[in-house]
Amino acid sequence: MKRIHLNITLSVWLGMVVFSGCKKILEEEPRSIFTPDYFKTVTGVNGGLTAMYGHLRNMYGQAYYYNSLITGTDEATWGKDADGNFKDMDCSGVGSILSTSYPSSVLWGEAFPNINTASGVIENASAAGIASSLVAEARFFRAFDYFLLVQTFGGVPLDLGAGQLKFNTSPVRTSVRNTVPEVYTKAVFPDLLTAVADLPVAARVTGGVTKTLARLYLAKAYLTYGWWLQNPNNIPTYPAANRTDPDGHDANWYFQQAYDVSTAAIESPGSYGLVDTYYDVNLGSNDRNKEMLLYADHTQTSERFNGGSLTFGSGGAPDNFAGWMMTWNYTNIRSGGISSVQREAEQHLGRPWNRMAPPIEVFKNTFADKTLDSRYDGTFTTVYRGNWPKGYNPPESAPASLVNANGLSIVPGNAVLSFLDADNSAVSYPSGAGTSNVGAGTLPGRADYVISPSGISRIVYPGLWKLGPYRTDNGTGLGQPNAGSTRPYPIAKFSELYFVAAEAAVKGATPKAGKSARELINVVRARAGKWRWDNNGNVAKVADNSAAMIAATPATIDINYILAERSREYYAEGYRRFDLIRTQKWAELSTTFSICGTGYGDHTPVTVTRTITPNLYLRPIPQGQIDGMQMSDEAKKAYQNPGY
Repeated sequence: MKRIHLNITLSVWLGMVVFSGCKKILEEEPRSIFTPDYFKTVTGVNGGLTAMYGHLRNMYGQAYYYNSLITGTDEATWGKDADGNFKDMDCSGVGSILSTSYPSSVLWGEAFPNINTASGVIENASAAGIASSLVAEARFFRAFDYFLLVQTFGGVPLDLGAGQLKFNTSPVRTSVRNTVPEVYTKAVFPDLLTAVADLPVAARVTGGVTKTLARLYLAKAYLTYGWWLQNPNNIPTYPAANRTDPDGHDANWYFQQAYDVSTAAIESPGSYGLVDTYYDVNLGSNDRNKEMLLYADHTQTSERFNGGSLTFGSGGAPDNFAGWMMTWNYTNIRSGGISSVQREAEQHLGRPWNRMAPPIEVFKNTFADKTLDSRYDGTFTTVYRGNWPKGYNPPESAPASLVNANGLSIVPGNAVLSFLDADNSAVSYPSGAGTSNVGAGTLPGRADYVISPSGISRIVYPGLWKLGPYRTDNGTGLGQPNAGSTRPYPIAKFSELYFVAAEAAVKGATPKAGKSARELINVVRARAGKWRWDNNGNVAKVADNSAAMIAATPATIDINYILAERSREYYAEGYRRFDLIRTQKWAELSTTFSICGTGYGDHTPVTVTRTITPNLYLRPIPQGQIDGMQMSDEAKKAYQNPGY
């Protein structure tokens, strides 16, 4: 895969903010290099800021980075068609995380050029009389990238060649890593504090950063650093540093700050808030809703502004193709010998890549409650419905009905294959692929093929509805299912403020009246109990199970309960590795899991054991970075994280 050096040549894709009446958009234009003089102009500052928003698309929705955040945790393992990029991340003996593993290099290669761009704006914008609120956007993005880097690699360089946090215009071949406390106290916290102070309550442009977003990240950074100072499981850090704070605060101080900042954001949300139902948070037609604080944006109206083709996905950034990874090849289902579920640009379906798969425990443990809690129904595609006429030209020439399970007939829109909510001993599985062609079973009297939770495998499993494609230009056909998703990829949600505050309270922060850890979690759980639509039943469902959801919450909640709730709320969105690394629960919660094999018709669960050693809590510095530096072999070796 590609190698990325820390040579800040600043060849980037940038643009300028364009105002058209009341409509505010970010319009991108190519430019080869950023210079200090350029950043002393209004056009230069606007161009730099647009590039910062644009760089989000090179990480979020990029499937290999996505994989690095989820595979190897309790949320996902490798799927049948996984290559080494996915197997390396699983830590289950099928590969190894190496300094040459591509997924580890994505963040490194994208973050540092953006940090330098942000430093250019911060350093030079005052010469153009730029408003502090604009400079605050750059401060947010610099802190955002450093926060990702320090969680992933440990201490990272603050000096890119011109001095700490200085804008650099000359390629450099040497680098010195700062310690974790230095990254937090010199870069992350100061930039986020300034961003909170100077950012507006209302976004400057659609999807722009705001005070509420900055508060969320400041609270998350305080929370994460508090855990780092405590180090409950003695996980090593690198470069070596004492677990003491240069500013003289202890972990409890940071937990209290995390609580205070996040609750302040909840109490003064601006235009943000919780959407009424979990289904609507993730419904494609409701994208960019009031719960979305930050996203990597895409559009179906323009290839230029989308950042990729509208007809065919390249499998590379800036396409949004993360949703393909946990999509199995449902088009192999056969009804009467015909492919009854065609590949379609529709949220339940999309393009199959089958690189990642959910373990059985996701369905039996994480989403054990599938009746009161709407989040299972609002996360997965568990019912695959017939759409075969859309594959015929004209559609009227398609068979009106097809023979499916038990020799019964189905018509378009009927369930062809369903994943059951619970194991059922009456399910009869055929040998091999069987009449369904994918090894699905039957239940007496049902026209749909079925698979029990214990029968979920690396090749057949519920798809990821929440990240599925949504377009309005399909017409009456299948649309463009091979294109990258034109939906925005969600990065930060208002709901996380409740989780951050609750976790800080569990860690010892003094709560406010009415905002104990349990009360905060119950705000989110109450919303999860509200239904307006049965997604997989494809019928209206008006139900309010909030009281029952609240009653089911333990009287005293702990970190494991919060982590389970976070997985229910944000399953497969890219939160999990950071959650487990922060709390040092990765080995405890992800070492063992079960899943069936790689062949159609394999419904025999196998218990898999991962080897999660302490050094794996930090990712390796990419080998391209090491090779590209003009330093002694000894210095290069010392630059790399231990164990790689």
